Amino acid sequence: MNLKPLADRVILKMMEAQETTKGGLILTDSAQEKPEVGEVISVGPGGNVDGKEIVMTVKPGDKVIASKYAGTVVKVDDEEYTIVRQNDILAIVE
Repeated sequence: MNLKPLADRVILKMMEAQETTKGGLILTDSAQEKPEVGEVISVGPGGNVDGKEIVMTVKPGDKVIASKYAGTVVKVDDEEYTIVRQNDILAIVE
């Protein structure tokens, strides 16, 4: 199944949470921080959203930092993706 985002939405594949500390301690699932860095998988067309013209500035393959609790997590074919609005993306990692 393919996901095709609408309007100003972006589909991200988030990076795995770190399972150990720098000192080598293993973290439980509840102690792991939610990842904020993800890879852009697909980008919506932008256009007129809520009366404003939206131009999409990210593209598939970009590594981005998203707001910590932004978006909706969906599971497709045993893979987890996060769907966010473009304005929930804080930066592109170069």
